[in-house]
Amino acid sequence: MPGSELYEKFMALHARDGGLVMPNAWDGLSALMLADAGFEAIATSSAAIAATLGRLDGRHEVSREEHLEHARLLGRLTGLPVNGDFEDGYGDTSADVAATVEAAAESGLAGIGIEDTSGDPDQPIRDFDEAVSRVRKAVDAAKGRIVVTGRTDNFIQGRPDLDDTIRRLTAFADVGADVVYAPFPPSLDALAAIVTAVAPTPVNVLVSPADKVLTVAELQNAGVKRISLGPLLYTHAMEAAEQATRALLAGDLASATSGMSFTRVNELLARGKN
Repeated sequence: MPGSELYEKFMALHARDGGLVMPNAWDGLSALMLADAGFEAIATSSAAIAATLGRLDGRHEVSREEHLEHARLLGRLTGLPVNGDFEDGYGDTSADVAATVEAAAESGLAGIGIEDTSGDPDQPIRDFDEAVSRVRKAVDAAKGRIVVTGRTDNFIQGRPDLDDTIRRLTAFADVGADVVYAPFPPSLDALAAIVTAVAPTPVNVLVSPADKVLTVAELQNAGVKRISLGPLLYTHAMEAAEQATRALLAGDLASATSGMSFTRVNELLARGKN
């Protein structure tokens, strides 16, 4: 599907009543499981990819090409629009961000997220002007072929400043970001303030506000247009695996081996092959 058609298809999911739930896959089988369940779009998770490779998230320990290849795999197996969780755009400069967006569009991704993080633990959030410039360059490179999400990580980097978060998200929307996103706003009231400030630009939410996990319907009623899960499906699966290893250590083979049958695994893999 040409980039412009994929862009329109993906944006239409955001524009409809209720928007979409966009879960994040971490490997081929999880992507096929989500497609088989009926989800209409999926995303990568930079944290989950990094964890599967034994690396840390947010420090460019996973390369741009590794992430692109992972995203291409998910799209090839499922045929679904794939949104790439591409950290800060994989580069120190705005030109690097533009190159990443170009590569993502050429790889057939439907969307890409650009964060205002720096990868520097001492100064994790980039200055306002630099952050806005990077999103502007991403939009310029996208050329209507790939949906650009402008994201600020204030709340998850110890900067609980709602005014600055709204200022950043509004600026991202003003320079052409198709979707905006601030993981874990402190409350539903804060989320509502974000939705109102950036309207009509769609807002993505990672699961819920920080203070309470809401239902999909409650988030939709608040005006949210896209709900993602980041690495949380992955960590849910890893929690089940950890419980199984503890059961195994205790000698409980039945509990340790009670997961999905390999018949089901093969059914899902066959879907991807077809």
